[in-house]
Amino acid sequence: MDFNQLAHRVVQATIERDEPKPDEPKTPAQLNGHKGGVKGGKARAAKLSAGERSEIASKAARARWRKHS
Repeated sequence: MDFNQLAHRVVQATIERDEPKPDEPKTPAQLNGHKGGVKGGKARAAKLSAGERSEIASKAARARWRKHS
């Protein structure tokens, strides 16, 4: 076996070891993170007044357009 073949095997072994298996259950931390991300924006929007939401949206639009100037 030459050096390139050995290097290829090492890389393949590393890739296979690092990737989670599709049938492995997720950890509670991963599940909670996803659930928090799903409800976070909706919960925040419900707490803000229409004026506050408008101000946040205007600020975001200005930031986006500032990139193009």
